[in-house]
Amino acid sequence: MDYSFLNIDKCNMCNADASTFYVIGKRLNSSQGLNPKKKIGITTTICKCTKCGLVFSNPMPVPKSLDMHYGVPAESYWNDDYFILDDNYFKTQINTFKSIYKNNSFVKALDIGAGIGKCMLSLEKNGISAFGIEPSKPFYDKAISVMNIDENRIINTDIENANFNKEEFDFITFGAVLEHLYNPYKSIEKAMEWLKPNGLIHIEVPYSKWLTGRIINFIYRLRGMDYVANISPMHNPFHLYEFELNSFVKNSKLLNYNIKYHKHMIADTYLPKIMDPLIKPLMRATNTGMQLEVWLKKV
Repeated sequence: MDYSFLNIDKCNMCNADASTFYVIGKRLNSSQGLNPKKKIGITTTICKCTKCGLVFSNPMPVPKSLDMHYGVPAESYWNDDYFILDDNYFKTQINTFKSIYKNNSFVKALDIGAGIGKCMLSLEKNGISAFGIEPSKPFYDKAISVMNIDENRIINTDIENANFNKEEFDFITFGAVLEHLYNPYKSIEKAMEWLKPNGLIHIEVPYSKWLTGRIINFIYRLRGMDYVANISPMHNPFHLYEFELNSFVKNSKLLNYNIKYHKHMIADTYLPKIMDPLIKPLMRATNTGMQLEVWLKKV
């Protein structure tokens, strides 16, 4: 794979300068397991911003083309079951939106990173007019050919090159997307321009204090290794960032929004299933689940 490496001199969420960064370890360009020292590969340095808690690679590996990461057949990225639309898909988030927004008039939504269009279909089923952008051509094609998404409602582009009218949408969602974008700050800023006053942005991102990651990092330290389990900038699922709630608190002061609601989501532990009855309640009690969900309100 052909990468360039971008030196990071300020935090992408709070704009703090590089003097606030500290190195937490290094990450291989492949799955590490419990003994990464025995694996051959390229490592990147993983840093954390002390001001807002953002975790990122420095330097940041940037592929020559996004197709290097996402230009794969949709079937190889998701299993067959993913193409089946569950009636409850995205329903919790839609209900949260409706409970906060409380607008009974026509509502227009944008799904950034629409994938094969499942979220768009759920929005439409729940009375919300849905549009989407999807940078991966294979995913975009599946959205139209398999999921029957109207080709006039989804655009094959990335957020950097997308254009919509100012204050066009009531609701914008970045579901499991922001961690894949090289410039979260600019992405949120651009989405805010497309959002109506008092509109809402929904974001789900990996949480930098995920208990499983901290357990694995502790094991690495016990074994005298400086590797970390955080992010995966050069291998699937190509996570470039992990976030704390404070990442959005600091960012809100710069981009003029309020954090209307947030919650920590357990998701999966990725540990042996026998440990789940112990680990999942502990994650719930300590707010150290895998995902952080935040709702931003434009002011």
